[in-house]
Amino acid sequence: MNTLLIVEDEKMIRQGLKTMIQRSGVEVNTILECNNGQSAYEILNSQKVDVMFTDIRMPKMDGIELVAAVSELTYKPLIVAVSGYDDFSYAVEMLRGGVREYILKPVERERVKSILETFEKELIRRAAEEEELRNIGKNQLKYVMAGDVTRKEMQMVAEWFEARPVSKDYYILCTQMQEEKEVNDENILYWQDMEKSSVYVVKGDDKAEFLKEKLSQAHTGISRRYQGVEYVKAAYQEAKAARKEAFCTGRYEVNYEEIRMDADKPNAEKMNRIAQQIGTSRIEESLSDIRQIVKDTKRKKYSALTFEEDICSFIDAIMNIYQNVIPKEVEQAARFKEIYSFSDIDAFTEELTGWLTDFHGRLDTEFDDYKNKQKMQEAIGYIHENFDKDLNMAVVSNYVSMNYSLFSYVFKQYTGKNFVNYLKEFRIGEAKKLLEQTDIRVAEISHRVGYENEKHFMKIFRSVCGVSPTEYRKNMQTIKR
Repeated sequence: MNTLLIVEDEKMIRQGLKTMIQRSGVEVNTILECNNGQSAYEILNSQKVDVMFTDIRMPKMDGIELVAAVSELTYKPLIVAVSGYDDFSYAVEMLRGGVREYILKPVERERVKSILETFEKELIRRAAEEEELRNIGKNQLKYVMAGDVTRKEMQMVAEWFEARPVSKDYYILCTQMQEEKEVNDENILYWQDMEKSSVYVVKGDDKAEFLKEKLSQAHTGISRRYQGVEYVKAAYQEAKAARKEAFCTGRYEVNYEEIRMDADKPNAEKMNRIAQQIGTSRIEESLSDIRQIVKDTKRKKYSALTFEEDICSFIDAIMNIYQNVIPKEVEQAARFKEIYSFSDIDAFTEELTGWLTDFHGRLDTEFDDYKNKQKMQEAIGYIHENFDKDLNMAVVSNYVSMNYSLFSYVFKQYTGKNFVNYLKEFRIGEAKKLLEQTDIRVAEISHRVGYENEKHFMKIFRSVCGVSPTEYRKNMQTIKR
């Protein structure tokens, strides 16, 4: 447990209780002491206490009055009443008021140990339940902020949200994703990854200090000040818009009231032209255009919204233009549409221009391969249409306007076979179809598949199929019967 409070006006009894607690085997981070109920109430009203041991008869505010006052607090500790035998009737009254355990003086060490062990289990269970409820509530609130909800759903969320101290007066802050884990503070709600940003709901009076301590080096958008769950969606949209302005201008804090409300007209045609140039010798001109757009955006010549739309148009153009050339590399461009997953506009620009430079280099290499593949597809189409003619590699390589030696190499790389074997196997394949499906004479079939010399055709057919054309036809007819 975190904090335990001992309320006892007799110093010796307080010290004895403290020693027993420390030696109980139950870990307690902080043990507080006070000698009257009034001081105890002030402590309970200012900080979270898990367990309280309290005497009954004390000056200023006795134990009965203290327990009654504690029942009105938001967070109530588990209470143990400590009394003498003569105070038993009072102890019964305190038990009715919410006291969990009652022990007599002189206090027994084993009794203290047993109570603390029981309370520790309950506190662990309670913490787990509170964490679960907190996560459910946060998920529901996130849904309200980023989506559309019904009135009934809003009412359900309101019940949870309005029980949080932050609901009475808050700002919403939106910034780049932070690496830190959950923020354990009742006055703060936190989502680490909400539409590629970290989002905080911060109590109004705590905003300035929170920004200074937690987000001093983050580009953060700040909503206007609100109260109540019905405004969380509007506040989130304001914070998100201000965060985009902070991202684009390089400022660490931007309030919603400061952002540009007007938007420039997006220029999809210009972005398409820049994308076209990435695959040409004018790459540096494209990179210069992109850097100029960034510079103008940082100077507020263009709005954050226009910058976002133009960049997305540019990436779409890249993916559309070069998809058939190097598809795997093109897919990587999609991450640049998630502009605000980067820390700021400078980090985004450096990453984008670096990738475009590398992409241009790969285009130069891959485009030659792409052109070669196109030529091979063209060559194969030509072979399939003209296999019955006097055909050789010189004729086909000339048809696709390709160097004879390069054609030979690329053709084998593309088909897995050299030109002669590919043509031979295709012609024999066509001959087999004619033998199976027609009664045409073998000599005629020889001519139809590109062999002027019948004997040469029969020799090649036997080398490929293991039988003569006549034997192949006979075998096929037998199978059909």
